[in-house]
Amino acid sequence: MTGFKLIKKCGCARRGELSTVHGTVQTPAFMNVATCGAIKGAVSALDLKEIKCQVQLCNTYHLHLRPGDENVKKLGGLHKFTRWGGPILTDSGGFQVFSLAKLRNIKEEGVTFASHIDGHKIFMGPEESMRIQSNLGSTIAMAFDECIENPAEYGYTKRSCERTHRWLVRCKNELERLSSLDDTINKEQLLFGINQGSTYKDLRVDHMKMIAELDLPGYAIGGLAVGESTQQMYETIEHVEPFMPSDRPRYLMGVGTPANIVEAVRRGIDMFDCVMPSRNARHAHVFTWEGCRNMLNAKYALDESPIDDRCNCPVCRNFTRAYLRHLFKSGEMLAMRLAVLHNLYFYNNLMEEIRKALDEDSFDEFYKENIENLGKRL
Repeated sequence: MTGFKLIKKCGCARRGELSTVHGTVQTPAFMNVATCGAIKGAVSALDLKEIKCQVQLCNTYHLHLRPGDENVKKLGGLHKFTRWGGPILTDSGGFQVFSLAKLRNIKEEGVTFASHIDGHKIFMGPEESMRIQSNLGSTIAMAFDECIENPAEYGYTKRSCERTHRWLVRCKNELERLSSLDDTINKEQLLFGINQGSTYKDLRVDHMKMIAELDLPGYAIGGLAVGESTQQMYETIEHVEPFMPSDRPRYLMGVGTPANIVEAVRRGIDMFDCVMPSRNARHAHVFTWEGCRNMLNAKYALDESPIDDRCNCPVCRNFTRAYLRHLFKSGEMLAMRLAVLHNLYFYNNLMEEIRKALDEDSFDEFYKENIENLGKRL
């Protein structure tokens, strides 16, 4: 039985469970970003269980280009291909179309753009995105939408929201058709709709009301963390949240720092993804309960402490700050792998601590104790 169960609330913060064909996700949850079927930094699906990962996120656009979604289908789908048995969410490709493609032509049918790899022309619209995601066999498929830059002109944003809504209807119809076919890998694929509207509160609310009427398994807030201030992001969540169905999971796309996540949970968000923990790790920036450390700093040269005294990840159990700094200074690949494992564990453990605080009705205390440190640079 698939579906979302809201267990309890503390203010706007929510504790829930999302049941899927590939397992149950305890929310609030962080989804680990494996764009091309692997987390950058030499981390495989086999590592994810040990670092408390619940959901792997893969990207429709990148996997369509390499190795090709039809090849993934022939190989049994993403779960078999990557050896990850838990839930997988696939992003629709919309964000990459608008962030990577230098030349693109947006029409009602969809978007024609040039591949960022070799420049060949690609067309992607709602139906194409759903067909690719169906071939991949992911647990959750994201709707194809237009992600526009902030700030954006009001008139264009309004027209874009209306088109994104029409595209969502087409996504829903196409996924229903695909799920009825005999050779479909995952006939219980869940479609999440995406709220857009830049930082215009009225457009955000109007668009959320429109897509809520489609009665989808989940809803995301997209188009944030792309140029607006942190305060604008929080205000946008606050305005949209009352109009998001309370009995469906709420996903804030592409966000963010540990402090951003705690603030968004406080405002009613259930699911998150971000490349930040793995990207920062590859540049020697590691997250701790005291703040973010730069492991290249000379003060760690003889430091025999773990990265984080409060952390129980495989890296902190076995290696020192001095060793990690040495690996980075020496250009060893192991440096990136260890730092990525630590950061992903930290994010997943942060979510576990948030869930525990919600279970124990102590989320306000958790927030007050940790929010300042989580935003620090050490």
